[in-house]
Amino acid sequence: MLKYGNLSKGACKPGFAAAKMTAIYPKFTKLAPMFLDQNYKRFSKISHYLPPFGVKSQEKLIDILLAATQSYGLGKKLDSKKCKTCIIIGNGGILANKSLGKRINQFDVVIRLNQAPVKGFENDVGSKTTMRISYPEGAIQKMDGYESESLFVLSAFKPLDFKWLLHMVFKQKLRSTEGFWKSVAMQVPRDPSDMRILNPYFIQEASFKFIGLPYNGGMMGRGNIPTLGTVAITMALHNCDEVAVAGFGYNMDTPNAPMHYYEKIRMSAIKESWTHNISKEKEFLLKLVKAGVIQDWTNGICGARC
Repeated sequence: MLKYGNLSKGACKPGFAAAKMTAIYPKFTKLAPMFLDQNYKRFSKISHYLPPFGVKSQEKLIDILLAATQSYGLGKKLDSKKCKTCIIIGNGGILANKSLGKRINQFDVVIRLNQAPVKGFENDVGSKTTMRISYPEGAIQKMDGYESESLFVLSAFKPLDFKWLLHMVFKQKLRSTEGFWKSVAMQVPRDPSDMRILNPYFIQEASFKFIGLPYNGGMMGRGNIPTLGTVAITMALHNCDEVAVAGFGYNMDTPNAPMHYYEKIRMSAIKESWTHNISKEKEFLLKLVKAGVIQDWTNGICGARC
């Protein structure tokens, strides 16, 4: 902490999140790129696993996608910054009426998840979007829901997701939606240069190293997939110097509270998840907040426990 004592108030603290993370996870190393690039095969940790934990069996498709997008970073301006502040916006109802929009917009990198809308909610969730991380079933389906500028980032949970992205990149009509668990976006209004593939290492690391979910032979199974929000936090810890979150945490003691900031579905609608282990995940996020690794602006992770 002495290292940051001379910085002016509000200045970005280089390496802060990684330093804090290493204190509670000594084996944590920062070097893990956000997105797959043309050197991804050197990253052995993902070569041995099938999706969602790796790229095994999908290399040909990924090579075609990477050749088409030709861009693998955040963009020149952000990539050249020596210190980056990042915030991950969860979709929780706890975000409503907090008027955090202006503060959210001050972050270098604003990360949004799936189809959570911005339009009409700017006062609470901000208007800036650096990237939107999604999978086919979670992607925005109405074209006017997309921001005018942002990266579309695929988090692939199954082999079919890469095929879907191929259709989106090459603007091809999706002939069948068989194999998806609900309806999917039929197009993504982005140029190929604005599309990315999230490094699956973050799913692997969050699941097996941090949360301690069942290994299941390295395959997707019951209760061993982290939520997209926790995957995004894991990615940010490797690539950002300061990390904050807002809109995280479901309080099951308030069944009538809204589940999401943008709709009226109540908390009581949450069902037991086949793929996620919400209680174990909550323990991990609580550990991060208590250790000062991340800041929780809506206090939904801790509640009364911090």
